[in-house]
Amino acid sequence: MINSVTKVRDEVGKKMNQLLMTCRDKQSLLKAYIPAMRFGGWEGSIEILTPGDLLNSWEGVAGLLLAGGDDIHPKNWDTNEPLHPSASVDEERDSLEIPLIQKAWELKLPIFGICRGEQTLNVALGGSLIQDIPEMCGCKVEAHRHGDSQVPDLRHTVRINTGSHLAKILGQSQIYVNSRHHQAIANPAPSLKPVAWHDETQFNGKPLIEAVETIDSSRWVLGVQWHPENLVGLEGDGGRAARNLFRAFVSRLIQA
Repeated sequence: MINSVTKVRDEVGKKMNQLLMTCRDKQSLLKAYIPAMRFGGWEGSIEILTPGDLLNSWEGVAGLLLAGGDDIHPKNWDTNEPLHPSASVDEERDSLEIPLIQKAWELKLPIFGICRGEQTLNVALGGSLIQDIPEMCGCKVEAHRHGDSQVPDLRHTVRINTGSHLAKILGQSQIYVNSRHHQAIANPAPSLKPVAWHDETQFNGKPLIEAVETIDSSRWVLGVQWHPENLVGLEGDGGRAARNLFRAFVSRLIQA
């Protein structure tokens, strides 16, 4: 049995495959992520898991969406790396999400990671993180932490690999994004490849990674460092790119 889980059914009550979402705060999903999935065309059921919830069966699960949130503990990629003073970790979410990601990967389900979700996806599949961008990249704190979920601030550009699946989804090679993070991908997991970067922020002489996707083209696994769920209602390129992301995810969920 799944305890304390919110279920959102399609309007006509038709039983469809189920989308699994993870988070700390269910209200944030109700306000932003679920409307974004509806923008994308998802009419099926949605199960929201928070720390303490249990998933009894993967039967009928079409895919996994990992929401944003607090930091990931470095012990998950290196037991010898100390916790950075600026970190605000959510170890309960780490314990919930990492096994879910690994199982979803095993089942070859579509996975979409947003901000923390992108980072957790990378860690769960064997990658590592930068614990604090300002210190480790030598940039200002506000370079990647600005705006909020209510007033998204499209502050900096992201360059996208033109040959990537992400570029095909967005139809653009550069977009403006909102940004609320101080951790980021350091070393990509072996099964993931970087496909978007912020060129003005450098880590070890290379642009900061802003998105990753699976190397295996038969899978749909994507992580983005920005917050498209806050942009789906906007006019212009930013809103269009956000809607395209959720539409592409929903399209693959329907096929699953």
